[in-house]
Amino acid sequence: MTIETIFLGESYTEATHLASKSTINTDAPVDNKGKGSAFSPTDLLAASLGSCMLTIMGFYAEEHQLNIVNTKLSILKIMTANPRRVSEIQITFDLPKNNFSEKDKISLERVAKNCPVAKSLHPDLVQTLVFNW
Repeated sequence: MTIETIFLGESYTEATHLASKSTINTDAPVDNKGKGSAFSPTDLLAASLGSCMLTIMGFYAEEHQLNIVNTKLSILKIMTANPRRVSEIQITFDLPKNNFSEKDKISLERVAKNCPVAKSLHPDLVQTLVFNW
């Protein structure tokens, strides 16, 4: 097993990563019977996509001696009804003002778009990415 999740009542859960013992708590959003006191499960989906993209970009950057430290993501999750689901995740990347070559920019964008989480999501979920170089 990788993760153990416990329902704590109302709309709260606590997930524990078994190897590290780190935990993440979730709550349903206010518009869906929760208090919005923590990440919602769908927030974690969006955060997971962004973190995966940055991780894979970091691997590429390290391998090619590029500095993307302090790259910041702004993530917007858009929900739809019937069925209630995430319909779009918009991610804006604000990268350090280094002198990246066009080849490096294209490569970093490509590896982000092909991270494992991005490739695991249903193709109906729109992934809109903006890279601010």
